Amino acid sequence: MTARRQFMQTLAGGTVALAGGLPARLLAAATPADDPWRQAQAIIDRVSKPLVFRKEDFDITAFGAKACAVVPINAWVGSSERADIHTPAPDAVDCYQAITAAIAACNKAGGGRVLIPTGNWLCAGPIVLLSNVHVHLAKGAHVYFSANPLDYARHGAFDCGANGKLSLTRWEGNDCLNYSSLVYAHGQRNIALTGEDWTSILDGQAGVPFPGDADCWWSWKGRERKGEVHVPFTVGKVQERPNPRNRPLGEIAPHLSAEEGKKIQGDDPWFQSDSHYLRALSEARVPAQQRIFGVGHFLRPHMVQLISCTDVLLAGYQTTNTPFWQHNPVDCENLHVKGIYANSMGANNDGFDPESCRHVLIDGCQFNTGDDCIAIDSGKGTDTQFGPCENVVVQNCRMHSGHGALTLGSIMSGGIQNVYAQNLVFENANWKTDPLNIGIRLKTNMARGGFLRNFYVRNVKIPNGIRSTPAFYKPTPGSGIPDKTVAVGAGAVITFDCDYTSRDDTIRTRPPLVTNVHISGITVGNVRTSGGKFSCYQPIVVLGPVAVNYNGPGKPRMEPVSNVTISDCDFGTPVVKQPAYLYNVRDLVLRNVTIAGKVHNLRLSS
Repeated sequence: MTARRQFMQTLAGGTVALAGGLPARLLAAATPADDPWRQAQAIIDRVSKPLVFRKEDFDITAFGAKACAVVPINAWVGSSERADIHTPAPDAVDCYQAITAAIAACNKAGGGRVLIPTGNWLCAGPIVLLSNVHVHLAKGAHVYFSANPLDYARHGAFDCGANGKLSLTRWEGNDCLNYSSLVYAHGQRNIALTGEDWTSILDGQAGVPFPGDADCWWSWKGRERKGEVHVPFTVGKVQERPNPRNRPLGEIAPHLSAEEGKKIQGDDPWFQSDSHYLRALSEARVPAQQRIFGVGHFLRPHMVQLISCTDVLLAGYQTTNTPFWQHNPVDCENLHVKGIYANSMGANNDGFDPESCRHVLIDGCQFNTGDDCIAIDSGKGTDTQFGPCENVVVQNCRMHSGHGALTLGSIMSGGIQNVYAQNLVFENANWKTDPLNIGIRLKTNMARGGFLRNFYVRNVKIPNGIRSTPAFYKPTPGSGIPDKTVAVGAGAVITFDCDYTSRDDTIRTRPPLVTNVHISGITVGNVRTSGGKFSCYQPIVVLGPVAVNYNGPGKPRMEPVSNVTISDCDFGTPVVKQPAYLYNVRDLVLRNVTIAGKVHNLRLSS
């Protein structure tokens, strides 16, 4: 595996590349067989083979773990809502060492099952999975991860002095040393994390105040007070504000010329905020082990992050109150995700984000999230060493709140291919108060680049529609796109956005490529809103690459979004009755598509 990664890093840094820094050999990948659903079934058959573990249990209580009492606390339960919940009592026993010891003993014995019994358990540190170990939460087992950032900077493999002992992680598609995720694995094989049912809970306590501090994990997003609704906020300690601990780019990347450094960091002080600084370190090709964050920085950890693991099962449990993304497997192969409930409404609480993974099955899961329900990713900027995310099946899932129900990107510099989605319900149960923004969504731009190809969707029910008010694209002067005409941020059932938040990135040299997308069998219901009975704002928005936002050398060809078919769909009654908004698109085919009772059979280009 190490040799493979080194080889991919060499390719990413030293070959002529197309479509977002990808080696040309990846762009030559063959189109799947004529029947794409046979290809999907082959993925299902491969990934759903049961993992095998030794028949021995390692009960954490045998290693000193003790269940705890819980006490009520009023805390954040989302980005704008507080509620009375429970947290471990002040005298709760920390079970971190016991859980760690049980996993180590299980691994040393050749594998088996680590059992977390029914009860409430405080874990003041990460659960780190090891090869051949199956960690199982019994019915009613509730693991409360401590609400103390320092507990995730004590046990990592990299001693970074005042920044803590950190772990090699990936944050929004870029590699760095940072706080460990709450559940973590790196380079492991044959691992499982399962629950008996959705009373088996991994609780990140992200809305519970830090010790001696009014802030919580969600405060680091940097939300402000809004009117009478007080959302988690902080002054100064925010991932989006300049952090004086971030060294000047010229010091950490002396190989850059002054001109290169200036272009990467731009003219705005937000360059030194943690989230933007990490992007800059990637663009400057600073090695991951020199991208040091952790203590004194504000990049929130994931709930579950598994990196470079093979043969993985995640099944049957619930995640809630997570600091950041709920699940982010990176560079994993043969990943089976079955029957989980991703239920967390904080900022950036994506449900499941497979990144540069191969052979993935997400089956029978439910999502109630503060961001995208599922987002398929493949690295950002120059961090494409793990290649594309490919051979992914999503089926039999149900989505409620979220920005996008099924999203590809925006972190897709490595490319995405061979994705199959079927038999989904975008329930949108919270449509009155917190509706789904978009049903099926692609996000990329000139910085992310990458490609999307061979994406197939069938049989999707959206009984309560999606958001019927738009969030408009902000066009760049000279693009020719009028203001307030393109509802890419919210309101369309299907949205392809090839210019997603483009002005957030200083390096925009990677035109994306989107082709061979086939969507069928979508049925959208109407709901009564203040303005009438509607299903959405607009059925379809396809915004192809916008040439004026390219800022690299020369004038590369901006390939239009191409070979897209949408068939046998009923989009209900949208606010805007026109079939689609198109920009830089070639051959969008609508076949037997009903909009507001009218059937459309069209071939469109723009």
